[in-house]
This record gives sequence, C-alpha cells and structure tokens, in this order.
Amino acid sequence: MVYTAFSAAVIQGLWHQVPLTALAGLVVACCVLLAIALFATTQLSRRLGFDKEDEITIVFCGSKKSLATGVPMAQVLFATGSIGVILLPLMLFHQIQLMVCAVLAQRYAKRQQQAAAAPVAQ
Repeated sequence: MVYTAFSAAVIQGLWHQVPLTALAGLVVACCVLLAIALFATTQLSRRLGFDKEDEITIVFCGSKKSLATGVPMAQVLFATGSIGVILLPLMLFHQIQLMVCAVLAQRYAKRQQQAAAAPVAQ
C-alpha cells in the first residue's frame, strides 16, 4: 500500500506540483500533530496508572495512523486523479512516525537495559 501510494504520487508528478514552502509547512504540521499524540498518550497512560510496559503499548498504538487504512478509504472517497495530493499529508506523517517511533523504541530499550544492569539494592 505504501509503495503504491508513493508510486502514484511520483507518476502524477506530485513532488513537482507542491511548492517547497508548502511541503515544509506540511512536514512541520505533521511533526506537531505527532508530538501532540505522543505527549497525550504518554501523559494519559501515566495518569491512569498503567505500568511502563502498558505505557509503551499505549504510546505506540495511540499515535499510529497508517497508509494501509488511509489509501483504501481515499480511493473510495475521492477521484483517482487527486488521490496523490490528498494522501500527501498521510504519506509524510507515516514516514515521520516511523522515524520518531524507531528512536522512541531505542530509548525504551535502553531504559530497560539500564534497569536490568543496575544493582539491586537490598
């Protein structure tokens, strides 16, 4: 699905149609939305008293928006010729989300390794 969406955008010349300033603004908006989703899910899981493992699950699942669900819905709702432009925010969000969540996963793993390596106080 992701490959199809990006391929369709390239074939339609989407990357030449969208001005660089608009693309930059869209990336910033996607980053802000992801940051809000990650912050909200982290704070909500902590305030509800979930343990660290559940918090991690809530943070990762709560921020996920996928091209796998967005592309079929867009194909049903919109004309085929305009799908690339409509999916552009989702395509950018998806890539940003993958990169940010990879960093978060590494940080969570490092925390767990540090906790396991710490001497147990008796």
